[in-house]
Amino acid sequence: MTTLRLLSPLTGVVRPVSAVPDPVFAEGMVGPGIAIAPQHVQHQTVLAPADGVVGALHPHAFALELGEGRTILVHLGIDTVGLAGQGFTLHVDGGQTVRAGDRLVTWSPVDVSAAGLATICPVVALQADPDLLSLLVADGDTVQAGEPLLDWA
Repeated sequence: MTTLRLLSPLTGVVRPVSAVPDPVFAEGMVGPGIAIAPQHVQHQTVLAPADGVVGALHPHAFALELGEGRTILVHLGIDTVGLAGQGFTLHVDGGQTVRAGDRLVTWSPVDVSAAGLATICPVVALQADPDLLSLLVADGDTVQAGEPLLDWA
């Protein structure tokens, strides 16, 4: 398989996935990855981390099918499914082909925080071998949306 470079879907501070306050993500049950603590802003745009096809799509989360059996999951905040889409605007449809850097979702970390929910965003390589992921940004560093985040061998 070819090495795939994944871009950061949003701007924020890089954190280990173990920092996510949800055991499904923190313990790597769905796969390895990284988390991003987003900027505390009213409106933030979430970009496609790579070329792919939008698979599962919800206002608060999406899976992007990347080919070669690889899928990346981006989850905006924790327990945000309970917001029933409030504060999230989708810009794509399920099954749509997207390019790296395309706008997928706009959301409000401020509103999610005001609802008492964690805003941290897991970015997970579904069912991947952790040894195949290489982090390109150090824990605690700020990454801008669209900048290189991970390489997936």
